[in-house]
Amino acid sequence: MPVPLNTTGKASFDDIYDRPDPRAYYERMFDLDYCIPELAKPIFQQQIREYRASARIATPTVLDIGCSYGVNAALLRLDTTIRDLAEHYAAAPDSDRVELIQRDRARLASLPSGSTDVRFLGMDAARPALDYAYEAGFLHDVVHVDLEASEPSDEQRALLASADLIVSTGCIGYVTEKTVTRAATAHPRKRPWMAHFVLRMFDFSPIAAELTALGYHTEQAPGLYEQRRFASEAEQAHVLNTLSDIGVDATGREDRGWLYANLYVSRPVPYPHAEPYHHTDTDTEDTH
Repeated sequence: MPVPLNTTGKASFDDIYDRPDPRAYYERMFDLDYCIPELAKPIFQQQIREYRASARIATPTVLDIGCSYGVNAALLRLDTTIRDLAEHYAAAPDSDRVELIQRDRARLASLPSGSTDVRFLGMDAARPALDYAYEAGFLHDVVHVDLEASEPSDEQRALLASADLIVSTGCIGYVTEKTVTRAATAHPRKRPWMAHFVLRMFDFSPIAAELTALGYHTEQAPGLYEQRRFASEAEQAHVLNTLSDIGVDATGREDRGWLYANLYVSRPVPYPHAEPYHHTDTDTEDTH
């Protein structure tokens, strides 16, 4: 069956975000060699370490925008891989949702106490995916809201205001500066750090400009990061046309069948006990 394209020109996977559990999600993503969360994992770990040292907060809160089934939280908390999670869910084809949740909660319960010391907050417009991530225990709390369409409620704002670090691995393009700035300003005074992986077909400059107005300094980290293989020739053709239109050279990258992302790190300036982000040799570049 042909994979439909959404309004951005990317393949639409809406059908797998509306399932009661993540089996179809991981099956589809694993087939496409989806890897951006794994490449992001050491970057997020670095950001968490630096924030903890800077703010002297033992258990920082990480808000994942577009978290779906809590993928980034699962990778970080379980210290695992997409392949492992795909095999984990594929091994239970006959289990119902309750049994899957019990398996996931048992796996989390087996972790050493304080193995991550991070509180994970997830935000997504896909309620079934969000509900599963929360009930399985990957996320400590969730915000079901579309900040493109409206301001958060008082209850949602209070949750968003708890974020110390905001991350994303593919939602930029679906969401704009509206979502990012509404999340960033949920707290009247505190401005969370940010790390966003953004496909090269999308322009991050409107978001960076809004963040600058809020007192942030944004840097684009060196290197490129693979997201996944194209889901269809139509998706690849559309993305290549978009990249050509905006003057991005796809040679040896997207023209070889993969989507690539840039990393943007934004931090409020000035902030105590820390310097603006600098790329280090521990950061992950293109590995394909």
